[in-house]
Amino acid sequence: VPPPAPSSGIPQDERQWAMFAHLSALLGGLLTSGWAGSVGCFIGPLIIWLVKKETMPFVDDQGKEALNFNITVGIVFLCLFLLSVLTLGIGLIVTFPLMVIVGIAWLILTIIAAVKANDGVAYRYPLTLRLIK
Repeated sequence: VPPPAPSSGIPQDERQWAMFAHLSALLGGLLTSGWAGSVGCFIGPLIIWLVKKETMPFVDDQGKEALNFNITVGIVFLCLFLLSVLTLGIGLIVTFPLMVIVGIAWLILTIIAAVKANDGVAYRYPLTLRLIK
């Protein structure tokens, strides 16, 4: 007998896949750390969203959210990297601390989103470009 649906009405397997959409960014970041880290962070959410979007509305919503957030973070890191290169490394005085702050915020917000998704709550990341609609 499957467990009863939570009060949100979203089935457990759908909540779990939504949580995986968020957490897959962490796994992608770990597996592709280094120069490709930003790219690896949105591959997992993209795959889960593409596979489950037609059959699971909550995963469709949260997969897009995770994808948009990780694309936004990737753009921020790319801009900070380019600023460092264009200033011949002098910009690292500013960009390195910003990269650390953005990285910590990314980690914390991703974990919060995963927990909320597993609870059946549609999480919205702050300061996110909504590129995928």
